[in-house]
Amino acid sequence: MSAKGQMEKKKIEATVDWRQLDWKEELKNNITSVDELKAYIDLSSEEEADLKEVVGAHPMNIPRYYLSLIDANDPADPIRRLCVPDIDELVVAGAMGETTGDPYGDDKHDKGNGILHKYPYTALVVGTEYCAMYCRHCFRKRMVGLPNEQTVKNFQGAAKYFAEHKELSNVLISGGDPFMLPTPTVKAMLDELKGLDHLNYVRVGSRAPVVYPIRFFDDELIEVLREFNQTKTLYVPTHFNHPDEITPVAAEAIMRLREAGITVNNQAVFLRGVNDNVETLVELMNKLLRIGVNPYYLYQCMPVSRVRHHFQVPLKEGVDIVDKARKQLDGYGKRFKFIIGHDIGKIEICGRIGDKLIMKQLHARPEHPEESSRMLVRQLTENGGWLDDLPEVEL
Repeated sequence: MSAKGQMEKKKIEATVDWRQLDWKEELKNNITSVDELKAYIDLSSEEEADLKEVVGAHPMNIPRYYLSLIDANDPADPIRRLCVPDIDELVVAGAMGETTGDPYGDDKHDKGNGILHKYPYTALVVGTEYCAMYCRHCFRKRMVGLPNEQTVKNFQGAAKYFAEHKELSNVLISGGDPFMLPTPTVKAMLDELKGLDHLNYVRVGSRAPVVYPIRFFDDELIEVLREFNQTKTLYVPTHFNHPDEITPVAAEAIMRLREAGITVNNQAVFLRGVNDNVETLVELMNKLLRIGVNPYYLYQCMPVSRVRHHFQVPLKEGVDIVDKARKQLDGYGKRFKFIIGHDIGKIEICGRIGDKLIMKQLHARPEHPEESSRMLVRQLTENGGWLDDLPEVEL
């Protein structure tokens, strides 16, 4: 890192009280260009040109808070890997296999007006395409930060859809990051769902507690969430991937949510160069429990275009890492599910017997209800990182 970069980083860490900042104003300080990034991270002229090409295809957006977590002395720092563009994002083919822009089948289940209704009992509404940070491993990489048609334009219309579909037991407000919307907008969305008696609960999916905890020091937001939660149960699924993301500021933001009565669950992604070792997974799960966040899912990295070839871990390697980590965790620590979020539905990776991967399908598309709860067996291969890469075999 340049001397200027070192000084600037030290200045941020030493002088900024993230709890006291206006969350909307601080967003204006986000690093969104390679020229801005150069003030914090040393880049060669070749790297600079490469990153400008990447950013042209997939925008960069890094809060100063999250940038301050990077270890400037470690070029392989996992925090840097999660937020700083990489030339490997331009790779669309390679040894890992085919890639796709839509691995989760969003397009097939798009009901318009930002609504994705894949399972009978759950519907998702994409409230915004904007996030406080654009994570480099995002499975909605083709959407986030770019204008698109899969965002809600009329939440009242979306709520009408939810009201008409009595089979729904819950709604997930997702994005982008819904908490990057103004607090009155968040309140208006929640208010539309409050009176739908067939909904057992509502979820607001957000990585803001991790990358932009500043948002949760807004008393008005916390009061909105507290008030809603007193009428209908509210969950916040969040997304800690590495123990270094669990800072005192993030822990305090989580505590503010918990004091409002909200349950926070964690949905990590298993990522090459970030958490693909036993020690990191064990530390992550234990630190989550320490701050009151429930380990819920560990997702296999999806075969997303411009993500798969530098972030996905082969399943043959990954299943052993996860199993060894579980052996070191207590009951609450090991209760997360290792998941493939596939087009056909969510699939739990249970483990392996020899070179055969044992899985169970947890959810299925409504047109194939018989597939729910079925067992799946696949032949592990050296590089296979996705269900479709593995041949079907008998147990």
